[in-house]
Amino acid sequence: MASSTRDRDVHDGEIRLWQEGDWWIAKDVDTGVTTQGESRTAALENLDDAVALHDGARGRSPTDEELRAAGIDPADNTTGEREPPDVLD
Repeated sequence: MASSTRDRDVHDGEIRLWQEGDWWIAKDVDTGVTTQGESRTAALENLDDAVALHDGARGRSPTDEELRAAGIDPADNTTGEREPPDVLD
């Protein structure tokens, strides 16, 4: 099996890609973000999107209209003085 990490060194920008059953798994070593796809290409495309979200390069806060459409009053959509939950770290 070919490997870029035979020397066990971690390289900047390193991505690991492997197959588990019918799925391909892609992991960005620097961030720990991991995705899957039905093909190598799909797994890597999903990883690009997930890393961009992780880094804040994609995504945005919902608009008041989107919150209302989801049944949320925008005035109630605050964390107040509390810290956000750990899942948002």
